[in-house]
Amino acid sequence: MSGGVVLEASGISVRFGGVRALTGVDLVVRAGEVCGLIGPNGAGKTTLFDVLSGIRRPDRGRLLLDGEDITRRSPVWRARHGMRRTFQRQQLFGQLSVADNVLVAQEWRGGGGGWAADLVGSPTRRRRERARRERGERVLRSCGVGALGAAYAGGLPVGQARMVELARAVADPPRVLLLDEPASGMSAPERGQLAAVVRRLAGEGCAVLLVEHDVAFVMELCARVVVLDLGTVLAEGSAAEVRADPLVREAYLGAS
Repeated sequence: MSGGVVLEASGISVRFGGVRALTGVDLVVRAGEVCGLIGPNGAGKTTLFDVLSGIRRPDRGRLLLDGEDITRRSPVWRARHGMRRTFQRQQLFGQLSVADNVLVAQEWRGGGGGWAADLVGSPTRRRRERARRERGERVLRSCGVGALGAAYAGGLPVGQARMVELARAVADPPRVLLLDEPASGMSAPERGQLAAVVRRLAGEGCAVLLVEHDVAFVMELCARVVVLDLGTVLAEGSAAEVRADPLVREAYLGAS
């Protein structure tokens, strides 16, 4: 069951020259909720994700994270305050191992003692490094890729790479998780693993918003679905309500 509002977008508008990518978009995502964002190509889904994650500043509107206005906050600030994102295109560090990809996500907290502690290998630094590696191993196992820790990330097939990206995004526990087409390129078993991980995260109180073109996957996984079309919210409601909406069927799902 979902809780209070964690992320709120109000009146978000974005223009690219004479093109309106988003117009007055309102969106809320609650703690413990998995919310789906669907719509045809060009609807504005990725632009909205860019605004939410801080990559793009809206022309109008504002964003709240736990009630705090973050409209002008940087992507780094948002990430360090619990907002994490994956991308349509794989963004792994291909030259690093899978384990090190996940370790990178925890390094921003620092190791204690600065460069001097690095140089001499202080006990505090070693303890923190060990704890982070153990955390990374647990997260990789929970994402079904625990056996891949020593593998180079650049050589992974698409489905496994996406699960490693998910593991990296949640290695430091997120408050909000933005997933941009996470099931793309995955096999059916991998999609099942993905769904299980997302449900577990939501059960732990994380607010999850996902963009996905696999409508069946969205309808099965998401308690609430928001439909964008031409940069505006066309419909919002439960999976059953959205599926039955005649405007959604005409614009995206098909009439039959």
